[in-house]
Amino acid sequence: MNEASKEIGNKIRTFRKKQKMTLDDLAERIYKSKATVSKYEKGEISIDINTLYDIAAALDANIDQLLYMKRSHDRVLGDQKIPPFFRNLSQFYGYWYDGRNNSILRMVFDVMPSDGTNMQRVMMYMNFDDYKHYPICENTYSGTIEHYDALSIIQLTNQHLFLEKGTIQILAASLDFKYKWGMWTGLSSRPMMPVSTKMLVSRERLKEDEELVATLKISKEDIRLLKLYNMFTVL
Repeated sequence: MNEASKEIGNKIRTFRKKQKMTLDDLAERIYKSKATVSKYEKGEISIDINTLYDIAAALDANIDQLLYMKRSHDRVLGDQKIPPFFRNLSQFYGYWYDGRNNSILRMVFDVMPSDGTNMQRVMMYMNFDDYKHYPICENTYSGTIEHYDALSIIQLTNQHLFLEKGTIQILAASLDFKYKWGMWTGLSSRPMMPVSTKMLVSRERLKEDEELVATLKISKEDIRLLKLYNMFTVL
């Protein structure tokens, strides 16, 4: 059993359970036997690319969500077009405070390897219960990160509600910090309305405690600057 087959199999199992499908259900949809699908999920046999696309379609998943990606300590991008904050990252985290239900809204971002340009593809998983199974979440977005000298822009589209889009702008990603402030702007479906708020983007998972809540909440200083500039700013 190799590492790639095992990870792909785990992802297939996670997305199958997310869709509340049995092995028989998935086997029927991709015209394979239950035993074969079970071996796919256990990583006991390799999956050809055509079958992987069939599985992704059956699970209503993006093919990128099933692919094997080495974690950051195994990857050497060596691409100076990617700023230090994002360089050699295969995964990072996002947090903002949702005043509608008074809770931290958490996100996991999976980053695809750079193709040598200033752009990277990304999947974002929002509002999940368990970091171990973060793809089982309320909303899944796909998109890109574009890197410029002083700014990184993440453009995202909800995989199931294509009207719902989001943009995250992060200043000074060229500075190699563990976390950065960003501005989330998008269209919310709870209820349907445009929203904009500050968020933390972090290379490491943050402790979700009262200190983080206080950091994420819009402060008196944020409101003062909003009144002064007549615009919401994040520095």
